[in-house]
Amino acid sequence: MMVKNVQTLRGKVAIVTGSGRGIGRAIAHLMASRDAQVVINDIDGDQAQVVCNEIRGQGGKATAFAGPVGPTSTAEDCVAKALSEFGRLDVVCTNAGNLRDRVLWNTSDDDFDSVIETHLRGTFTFARAAARHFRQAGQGGRLILISSLAGQRGNFGQTAYSAAKAGIAAFARTWSMELAKAQVTVNAIVPNALTRMTATMPLFAEHAEALERGEAIPEELRKNMGIGSANDIAPLAAFLASDAAAQITGQCIGIGGDRLSLWSHPAEKRFALMDGGWTPEAIETIWRDEFEAEREEVGIKFDS
Repeated sequence: MMVKNVQTLRGKVAIVTGSGRGIGRAIAHLMASRDAQVVINDIDGDQAQVVCNEIRGQGGKATAFAGPVGPTSTAEDCVAKALSEFGRLDVVCTNAGNLRDRVLWNTSDDDFDSVIETHLRGTFTFARAAARHFRQAGQGGRLILISSLAGQRGNFGQTAYSAAKAGIAAFARTWSMELAKAQVTVNAIVPNALTRMTATMPLFAEHAEALERGEAIPEELRKNMGIGSANDIAPLAAFLASDAAAQITGQCIGIGGDRLSLWSHPAEKRFALMDGGWTPEAIETIWRDEFEAEREEVGIKFDS
């Protein structure tokens, strides 16, 4: 099989939301190093400019656009910025995110709304603005969404975050069908990295602090838990933005540390039929005799 050259993104223009820090910054840097022209979006305008200057200092092309994801105006103005600055738009990576970790009974309206606004609505508004442009321009495009292990498996204490990230995975499946005729691919990355967000989780806090000090991530984490740094996530985004990924769409693809994975879609696992419909008693029997042994587990699991 001939392997296409994905070493360059020359001629492509990409927007990366939330790219002032963390995974978004790593993605923006790698895309720029592969000759993409990049719009750095972040709620922190000063930090967006810092990353923009870093890229320019390394010979890349970038421009900064400050604004919170979620509002329609931010998405539309950011797309307009890409077009006015670079003349086209090829890739939108909806990376921006936040955490308000709470169990259900402690989740306030503000907690829930903030996470949904940033992750779910932010992905929606940027994807919609990009899709409208892609369809009008007729040159295809790439939507690279960011989901999460929590969105695939659920995670204790992440009511809003799990819901938003599960919704983003569903976006990828739905939009891949809706945008197929426009030759726009839509995929969701399921990243696993030590970032400022994961540093707030007790399980990863110590390792995140060690990474900040410049220490290497232990092999056990990189291989068995599939968790690495933000820089470990960026190659998948660069690949999905490339011509080599032109036929890949509607997928949830995991990456972290040394692990790359393809996630399955939800599917009907088992079924039974009852002539005339089911009674509670019949359901009890079939559940005990056939379904109980195949109940699905929940929660994030790591290989030992």
